[in-house]
Amino acid sequence: MSQPSIDHSDRRLSLIILFAGTLFISASLMFVLQPLFGKLLLPLLGGSPAVWNTCMVFYQSLLFLGYLYAHLLSTRFDQRRQVQIHAVIILISLLALPVALPENIAPPTDSNPTFWLCWTLFLAIGLPYFLISTTSPLIQKWFANIGHHTSHDPYYLYAASNAGSLLALLSYPFLLEPAIGLTLQKTSWSFGYLILCALIAVCATVLWKSRQASISIENNVPEDSSLSLRRKLHWMALAFVPSSLLLGLTNFISTDIASVPLLWIIPLTLYLLSFVIVFSKWSDAIHPLMVKLQPLVLIPFIAYAFINPADLPYWAYLILHLLAFFFAVMVCHGELAKNRPSTQHLTNFYLIMSFAGMLGGMFNTFVAPFIFNGIYEYPLMIVAALLLRPGVVLTFNKNLLLQIIAPLLLIMAGLLIYKNCADLLQYFDIIVISLIVLTLLSYLLRAQPVAFAFLTGAIIFLALGLHGLSSHTLYQERTFFGVLAVRESVLIEDEQAPETYHELFHGTTKHGAERLAENVATIPYTYYSRPGPMGQLFKTFDTADQHWNIGVVGLGAGALTCYAKDQQNWTLYEIDPLVVDIASNPEYFHYLQRCSQHSTLRIGDARLSLEKEPDQHFDLLIMDAFSSDSVPTHLLTEEALKLYFEKLKPDGILAFHITNRHLLLKKVLSIHAEHLHLAALIQEFKPLQASELIVATDWVVIAKKPETLAPLAMSRLGNWQKMPLYFDMKPWTDDYTNIISIWK
Repeated sequence: MSQPSIDHSDRRLSLIILFAGTLFISASLMFVLQPLFGKLLLPLLGGSPAVWNTCMVFYQSLLFLGYLYAHLLSTRFDQRRQVQIHAVIILISLLALPVALPENIAPPTDSNPTFWLCWTLFLAIGLPYFLISTTSPLIQKWFANIGHHTSHDPYYLYAASNAGSLLALLSYPFLLEPAIGLTLQKTSWSFGYLILCALIAVCATVLWKSRQASISIENNVPEDSSLSLRRKLHWMALAFVPSSLLLGLTNFISTDIASVPLLWIIPLTLYLLSFVIVFSKWSDAIHPLMVKLQPLVLIPFIAYAFINPADLPYWAYLILHLLAFFFAVMVCHGELAKNRPSTQHLTNFYLIMSFAGMLGGMFNTFVAPFIFNGIYEYPLMIVAALLLRPGVVLTFNKNLLLQIIAPLLLIMAGLLIYKNCADLLQYFDIIVISLIVLTLLSYLLRAQPVAFAFLTGAIIFLALGLHGLSSHTLYQERTFFGVLAVRESVLIEDEQAPETYHELFHGTTKHGAERLAENVATIPYTYYSRPGPMGQLFKTFDTADQHWNIGVVGLGAGALTCYAKDQQNWTLYEIDPLVVDIASNPEYFHYLQRCSQHSTLRIGDARLSLEKEPDQHFDLLIMDAFSSDSVPTHLLTEEALKLYFEKLKPDGILAFHITNRHLLLKKVLSIHAEHLHLAALIQEFKPLQASELIVATDWVVIAKKPETLAPLAMSRLGNWQKMPLYFDMKPWTDDYTNIISIWK
């Protein structure tokens, strides 16, 4: 049966504003809800970047279900029945308002919390998020059938949707979060959701009244009549790779560069911006330029980001990764937009895109952590993105075989050299220069995407292997909370013989070190050294702390336990079970084995664990969860400090380790001390002589009465000073935190 003609004579601007505005508000609500609930859930899981990535997979999964619903609704029912069914879905979703976390929830402490996190998100926001997920394809499909003069190509509305996403994502940390607390955020979001439902109702009314509403779906050409399987698989690849690359880069930034707060949103911002550009009217001019410039950007990216990263500051290193990521997703999404179908297949197109995006997220969250012990999915997807450049011909012939075999031979040759050359590191500079030359030569292959991609992959693989050998990594494993590594380093002091020692790293942050020689194996180093603030504290109270109960939040390598005395009782809190395994393994560290005979280990979030402890139990509580760049803000709120002092004796001491490359944590503690009328001292310790094992570190001690800290203040062991006063920030609470205000 022939498809009826559609009259596209309506030129009202108000219709574009209505439908584009609905998509804009829908996307804005979606991308405000994501960081809002991420912020609610992060405290329960120690601030790990994996929380954000798991949330992203949940959002992508619901997005796919929403697109599937929109596809089935628009292809199985006539337009008036679509309106009726969608109205019922909207009414059901209102039952979830106002949005909030379920009461009395706690994550598992003995297993991976990924599935718990997804289930919690489903209970809290599943219904409204599903409804929002249906909006983009369904509203565009409705617009295609209202008879507007642009209805034949409604894809430009997708740019409005992504513009809303982009604006919401950037406004949350800079405008919304600093202005209002979580309670008001949840209320405001619920109100915004009601406005969206009203706008969808108006769009449905326009569709209902349009002359096309009487046309039955049976009169249309079958949905898949002109879509080949090859074309669908191409769409899937073009959506899968950028999605996986997005999460891979986010994890890579957090693990290998810096888990600076808000850095996580930059890749997502670029990802959304690419959609805005490729579905705009400028796409036809921009896409060829992106394809041409991508190989040029890859030369410095591969040379400095993988082959020789030590020569760059972290911000320049970050910029290179972000540039390479942006060009990769621009090329992939540009190809996706260039190959978009007619409006007849609109919902199918978006359904395949969302399905592939969900698969990309699932690969990074559920597959990669179990098959890789590092963030190797990221370079893998860089190569995959190059294979999706235009011009790839997968017809098997001699030329294609050569493009694949040559890089494989290069990898095999590299592996043989790495394995059999005993003095490999003596030739480190020569190998680095050779890889950089290969990177320059790879540019000549840019017109042959398969050879270009595989040669780039071979160079990255060999560079990663070289740096793995040079770092002397003894052990590396990946968990929900990040990548942990034990490395062997060499200490050379004066004219002594070189001495090996072990270091524990979480991403790029050192979490402890231990010398292996028997006579120094129980001496704490790095942030906990005897000349440093912790050594000064224990020495000051040496005669008074014989029977102290001491709590430590954050285990690291366990160095602090070597201040323990036989009559003391220590309780150690650690959220990551792998940290406990590493610190307890005598192949790597001996602190716990030799110093912690009277200590108890508790795995789980420290704040939740401390709530179960009896009041006035501790004499000293040490908070050592902030040396990483990924700061668990829930341990720094006013309610958290009140909890700590409930668990401390009246003359107890609260010690905070606030060494941090990017955040001025003393500002938060100073405001708390002033607001709660507490005594506080700070020492920003710098060793007299630079050393690999005695490092600069910042500590704050807090007590209810100044008299408690008087011995420390009057001791001549260190430069303890009163906390500086700040008046430009509100106290952090469980309802309000603002990372921007303490950025250095």
